[in-house]
Amino acid sequence: MKAVILAAGEGTRMHPLTYTRPKVMLPIANKPILEHLLIETKKAGISELIFIVGYHDEQVRDYFGSGERWGVSIEYCSQRRQLGTADALKMVAGLAGRNFLVINGDIIVGQQDISRLTNKNENTLSVIEVEDAEDVGVVEVRQGEVVRIYEKAEKPPSRMANAGLYLFTSDIFDAISKTPKSLRGEYEITDSIQLMIDKGQPVSYQEISHWLDFSYPWDLLTANEYLLAMIEPQNLGEVEKNVVLKGVVSIGKNTVVRSGSYIVGPVIIGQDCDIGPNCYIRPATSIGDNCHIGAAVEVKNSIIMKGSKIPHHNYVGDSIIGEGCNFGAGTKIANLKLGKDNIVVAGIDTKRRKLGAIIGDRVETGINASINVGCMIGNNTCIGPGAIAHGVISPGSKVF
Repeated sequence: MKAVILAAGEGTRMHPLTYTRPKVMLPIANKPILEHLLIETKKAGISELIFIVGYHDEQVRDYFGSGERWGVSIEYCSQRRQLGTADALKMVAGLAGRNFLVINGDIIVGQQDISRLTNKNENTLSVIEVEDAEDVGVVEVRQGEVVRIYEKAEKPPSRMANAGLYLFTSDIFDAISKTPKSLRGEYEITDSIQLMIDKGQPVSYQEISHWLDFSYPWDLLTANEYLLAMIEPQNLGEVEKNVVLKGVVSIGKNTVVRSGSYIVGPVIIGQDCDIGPNCYIRPATSIGDNCHIGAAVEVKNSIIMKGSKIPHHNYVGDSIIGEGCNFGAGTKIANLKLGKDNIVVAGIDTKRRKLGAIIGDRVETGINASINVGCMIGNNTCIGPGAIAHGVISPGSKVF
C-alpha cells in the first residue's frame, strides 16, 4: 500500500515562520513535521510514499530526496497552484493503486493508528475527540459511519475532529471529478467525501489515539514539549568540565558545551553548536544545528532554529526563533503579562499565559532591545539598540 502525503500548502496562519518555508518543514524537536510523520508511516510498514508538493517544494525535495536515508521510496507530484486537497489528489489517480492512504503532511499521527487503517478495505476517515473543536473540521457519525463533515463550523455540532488521515479506494477519484469549488475557492477532499455519503456510498470512521495538529505557531511549542519527553540521552559532542546536565539531554556531533553551562532536560541540541560558557538552558528547548547560545543567556521552553546566535546576556522564554537570527547583547523577550491573563496575538486568544515571541528568519536585534509578549516579527527585520518591539511586525521592517 502507498501513502500519499499532502505537503503543498504554505500555512498562512503560521506566518511569520512560513514566509520562507512550507508548513510541513517547520521543525519540532529538531526534525520537520513531515519527517516525524514519515518515520511513523515507515514504522507502520509503509515504504512507498508520494509527496504532493508545491509552495517552496525545493526545500522538501532537497531534504528528503528519494527517501533512501529513511529506508523508503519517495515520488513527487507538484501542485503548482494550491487549489485544495481534492485538486492535489487528482494527480495521483494513476499512481496510488486500488487502496491507498492519504495523510495531511502538517499533522503527526502514530504508527499504530496508521497500521490499523491499512487493514481497512473501504473508504475510511480517522477521527479523534478534542476538547476545543472551534479551529478544526469536525465529523458527525452514526452507527459506525460518517454522516456529515463540517469544515471549521462556528458552533461545532460534535467534538469528533477530522484527523486528516484517510484510507481511500479508487472510487474517491470519481467523487473528486464532480467536486465543486468551496467558498474558499478550493476543491476540498472533505467535499468529495460528502458527495460520496450523499449518494449513498458508505464512509466508515476509525477513532485514533494520537494526534498532533498545528493551526498557529504557538502550537509548535506544545508539540515540541510532547516530543522532547520521548527523546533518548545522547552525547556526540564535547562537554567541558564544570557543566551540569540534568534529565534527558541530547547533544549532536561536533557541538561544544562550555564550562559553567547548566542544562535541564528534556533538551535537544543539534550538531556544530557552541553552547556557553555559563548559560542556562531549561526544559522543553530545541536548539538546531550551528547555533550559538552564549554567556549569561537563559533559554526556556523554546525552539531555536538552525544558524541562530543568542550570544550575550539574553533571555528567551516560550518563543520560536527562526533561522539565521542574531541577537545583540542584552536583548530580552518578555513571556508573561503583568496581569497574568492569556496572551492575545493579532486578535487570537492563544490560551497560553506564557508566550514570548514568534520570530522569522534572519532577524537581527541591537543591544538591549526588548521584545514584548506575543510579538510576531517577520523575516529580515531589524530591531535597533534599545528599541521595544510589540504586536505584528511585517517582514523587512526596521524598528528603532
